[in-house]
Amino acid sequence: MQLNQSLYRRRRASNAIGLTLSMAAMALGLTVLLWILYVLFSNGLAAIDWNIFTQDTPAPGTEGGGLRNAIVGSLMMLGLTVLVSTPVGILAGVYLAEYGDTSKTAEFTRFVTDIMLSAPSIVLGLFVYAIAVATLGNFSGYAGSLALSLIAIPVVVRTTENMLRLVPGSLREAAFALGAPRWKVSTMVTLRAAKSGVITGLLLAIARISGETAPLLFTALNNQFFSTDMGKPMANLPVVIFQFAMSPYDNWIRLAWGGALLITLAVLVLNIFARVVFRDKVRS
Repeated sequence: MQLNQSLYRRRRASNAIGLTLSMAAMALGLTVLLWILYVLFSNGLAAIDWNIFTQDTPAPGTEGGGLRNAIVGSLMMLGLTVLVSTPVGILAGVYLAEYGDTSKTAEFTRFVTDIMLSAPSIVLGLFVYAIAVATLGNFSGYAGSLALSLIAIPVVVRTTENMLRLVPGSLREAAFALGAPRWKVSTMVTLRAAKSGVITGLLLAIARISGETAPLLFTALNNQFFSTDMGKPMANLPVVIFQFAMSPYDNWIRLAWGGALLITLAVLVLNIFARVVFRDKVRS
């Protein structure tokens, strides 16, 4: 009996130590996160005004200016990236989950996907620079979207595969029992059942590529002027923030804080919007 009491006390002590360390780690992480957000909002809100959406990036040594060209360029490249990465990533994830259990092609695809997930973004940017920018002889928004797509597709693929594998096998068997072909079961039954997880994976991919700077430095570069021509160098928020934050001009630094806050708010609003819309669909 004495041994059991001693063991019980040791386990209680170990549990208390583990909970204390876990709570301390969580508090430390939240403190750092709140500190970062406080600094970002305190500096970024002061830079947000109407001019930031209506004026282009200023020339060195000039006053005023905004981020209109960078905002439009980022939205265009992100939009093209989503159009490319969404169908490719989801269809590849469906293949891996529904058809690739014993396929060597699927094993190779998973291996390449894992490598791309762990590869630094600057490496992917250099790869696109070598095959697109250096070959064609000019930077472009298309090259920037290609680099961002190589970052987003592996995230969508792995998330889609993992979410589809969580769908119960009985759901597939019921669809097969009704005579549905396998492609229809995969796309209209299991994929619909895992819709929330797939959307989450797409949002994670968008959130990751929204602030990527290194790939765009080697592909889209930058453009001081307003342009919607994806075949030429295009302004974008990450590169503008990178360049303006290291500049000696106060208005450039102010615009860099404003751009950083815009990216943060855009990702936050996108996640909240998607969760609210999907929740309403589930309830209906």
